[in-house]
Amino acid sequence: MKGRNIDDLGNKLVYEFPISRWFAIDEDDGKIQRDILVGGSQPTGIVYNVQIVTGNIRGAGTNSKVHIVMHGTKGLKNSGKVFLEGGKFERDLTDIFNVELAALLSPLSRVTIGHDNRGLSTGWYCEKVVVYCPFTGIEQTFPCSKWLDEKEGDGLIERELYEMVSLRQKRQKKHPWSLWIWTSDLPSAGTDADISFQVYGEKGKSDEIRLDNKTDNFEQGQVDRFMVELADLGKLTKLRIWHEKRNPFGGWHLSKATLMKTLTKEKYTFPCERWLDTNEDDNEVVRELPATGELIAEPLVTVCTGTVSGSGTDASVFLNLIGDQGDTGDRELINCKNNINKFEKGSLDEFLIEAVAIGQIRRVRIGHDGKGGGSAWFLDKVIVREEGQAEANAVEFPCNRWLARNEDDGQIVRELLKESDISVTFEFHYTNYHIAVKTGDIPGGSSDSDVFVKLYGEKGDTSKMMLVVSANDLGNYFETGRVDIFTVETFDIGQINRLLIGHTNKGMRAGWFLDSVQILVPLHGKNYMFPSHRWLDEDEADGKTTVELYPSEILDVEQLINYEITVVTGDVVFAGTNAVVFIQIYGDKGKTEVITLGSRSNNFERNTTEIFKIEAKDVGKIFKIRIGHNGAGIGSGWFLETVDVKHLIMALVPKEKKKEDKKKKKKKKKEEDEDEEGGEEMQEVVLTYHFPCSRWLAGGEEDGELVVELLPEDAEEMEVNTYEVCVFTGDMMGAGSDANVYINIYGENGDTGERCLKNSDNINKFERGQEDVFIVTAVDLGPLKKLRIRHDNSESYSSWYLDRVEIVDTKEDTTYYFPCNRWLAVDEDDGQIARELVPVDEAFMRQDDDEGTSGTLGLEQKSMSTTYTLKIKTGEKKYAGTDANVFAILFGENDDTGAIIQHHPCRMEASLLLAKYLHVTHRDHQSKGL
Repeated sequence: MKGRNIDDLGNKLVYEFPISRWFAIDEDDGKIQRDILVGGSQPTGIVYNVQIVTGNIRGAGTNSKVHIVMHGTKGLKNSGKVFLEGGKFERDLTDIFNVELAALLSPLSRVTIGHDNRGLSTGWYCEKVVVYCPFTGIEQTFPCSKWLDEKEGDGLIERELYEMVSLRQKRQKKHPWSLWIWTSDLPSAGTDADISFQVYGEKGKSDEIRLDNKTDNFEQGQVDRFMVELADLGKLTKLRIWHEKRNPFGGWHLSKATLMKTLTKEKYTFPCERWLDTNEDDNEVVRELPATGELIAEPLVTVCTGTVSGSGTDASVFLNLIGDQGDTGDRELINCKNNINKFEKGSLDEFLIEAVAIGQIRRVRIGHDGKGGGSAWFLDKVIVREEGQAEANAVEFPCNRWLARNEDDGQIVRELLKESDISVTFEFHYTNYHIAVKTGDIPGGSSDSDVFVKLYGEKGDTSKMMLVVSANDLGNYFETGRVDIFTVETFDIGQINRLLIGHTNKGMRAGWFLDSVQILVPLHGKNYMFPSHRWLDEDEADGKTTVELYPSEILDVEQLINYEITVVTGDVVFAGTNAVVFIQIYGDKGKTEVITLGSRSNNFERNTTEIFKIEAKDVGKIFKIRIGHNGAGIGSGWFLETVDVKHLIMALVPKEKKKEDKKKKKKKKKEEDEDEEGGEEMQEVVLTYHFPCSRWLAGGEEDGELVVELLPEDAEEMEVNTYEVCVFTGDMMGAGSDANVYINIYGENGDTGERCLKNSDNINKFERGQEDVFIVTAVDLGPLKKLRIRHDNSESYSSWYLDRVEIVDTKEDTTYYFPCNRWLAVDEDDGQIARELVPVDEAFMRQDDDEGTSGTLGLEQKSMSTTYTLKIKTGEKKYAGTDANVFAILFGENDDTGAIIQHHPCRMEASLLLAKYLHVTHRDHQSKGL
């Protein structure tokens, strides 16, 4: 429709309403109803996002035409009746609509919802209506939970709904802007590619916005108009515009772009007059256009591929230069100046990056798409030389790491700091964000497309990050009803206030139903919940493939810190191992969990030094570590040379002296200044603990142990002790066991960790009426408090009757007695295969059972223990059950229970002697989770 005129005959006035837009479901933006301002020559509407939720009860859906009326504050203005075209209104489905109005109504006082009662299934059960106005940043919820049906309830088919104010959400405000794109009037200037743009201002930058209007846009000599929403960016400085169609018919000649703020008429023009075409001009498909005429800079970027085996890549590499005044955005490195075959082993590839000046370059973000058989890439460094600078002034951004799914940490994108900015503490300021993405459990909800996410925090925002390497390795990602977990490492952005998530809309089944996102940030002790429950699909809901989500809840979790573990494998024959290596760190504030050390590379090879970054509890001053392996695989023996553990602490350090001339100052003033300069201040420093080892951890070497406890170098207050563990199997029918037996000994100074009792003085261990003696070497535990002993129930004859355990502290020449007199068997006694035992006096052991020693022992052990009943409910989904051995560990404020293997209804007794030693009651030993 071109436009309409209305004659006011009484006042002899003519009102003109120019339109020049389609009223069609399959053209333009798909609207068949519009608000038009008098004399408006450009779009001036405010877009409202309306979500209609149909209830989850039988027959809830409708085939009638649904309408809504939005009423402004005090009901003085309203939207008029707006028909919600294209909705499905099916049971338990959310339909999403973008309603463009010429009036600002938000916050709404009420909404009217109804339908025309036509069609086969007219009755409708409406759950609620949610309206979001980007201009005010207000999201309002209007509950309904009633039938709109002549045959149900009160028979009404139209209802007035009022807001539940407690559910009101405040989001980031966005202003409506009008965007005009002028395609040049040159032969073949038009394109059928989707165009994307990003705007930068003095207060920040917009998200990447895709212009995927339904009409044929960007044709030769044509002007295309769009409505876009932008946050407050201040004065606009530049616009980046691009397309991704690198084929002979994707080329486009852009004349200019214009942005105008709808309400204030603030206007910016961005001249271009250049090709975005791989076969024209400089063969680039991205342009940066200054708003105020700043010069375009072209820094020279040299990408240096490493020289290790398999360093080169065939994947598509991209790069983003991040400066004081903005960034270049992700640029695909296509047009190399000096090499035809790019990113080969040992090569130096040069590229020119055209961009509006971004100030001094602080960081480089570089990565690849992970596609192709040889996508793994070892990047040595990136060198950036700004235009007009001498080669000596080039800035290096070292990497020296793999960007590969099957190497290192599996990441294919990295952020690099320039060499001069890398301090000894910078590695510890990287933050891991663990992103759990749940795909909805509805038919067709899975997606084959690549998913990306961008996080916004109080200290800044991340770049757009592709979720391509899963931490839980479930194979195909984003399948129906499944949770995929991704770990991304980036600079700390502070508390997260929102996220952007979407997909590239490529693949056979690109459409995706996103149920929810959770983001765990252990370094902050926070877990963010982002509900979604909507389609990201061009053919569903509002057709969007990206969505902005806000946290509905922020939970407090245990706060962790970053540790850096450096492990050196010795340079002796067969020193390396393929077994699973683990470590546990002990300090004056407690201990970490048992942490597996490994990456996607081949770890712990002969004469290698490997660095692992882990998140774990702050244990304070470290006094020992326990490190070992599980002995799995052929040739699992390992010669460990040294271990270094590093973490950040705040410490007093001398202040740096000020460089100023004091010769002309008085003596008194000089003395005061010197006193001031001689002080100290709190700063972050890296504390390093060095643990020498130089021994085998192998069944056939030295003492045959696979686990060792190490003291820090120069540790004087503690020393290694040897404990002689004597295990007495009961003398009754079937008392012996063929299972593997494990023990953990606890003392005032910590515990030994769980050790496998395998090297006995008897060939056949744990036989009826037999004593087996084992040697356990550990850092001195002090007086012993309890022990935990179990077996793994791995053999046909696993049931075991344990009479007692005696432990000799060889350093103090002291014997501790731990009576048991109970079965460890799934089919005997209470069905438990683990027991916690407490020591008794030797005199108690010599009493006859006729004197009631068994009952007294039971009462004594009971008084020092508490019982936890653990109920585990398996889901009702098909194939939800498992035949595997399930285990659980309860973590309390003082200790953990160790692994509880579940064979029978979950009931266990845990000794609280450690809690008593720490002068807290058993109520303080609360479990924090499984």
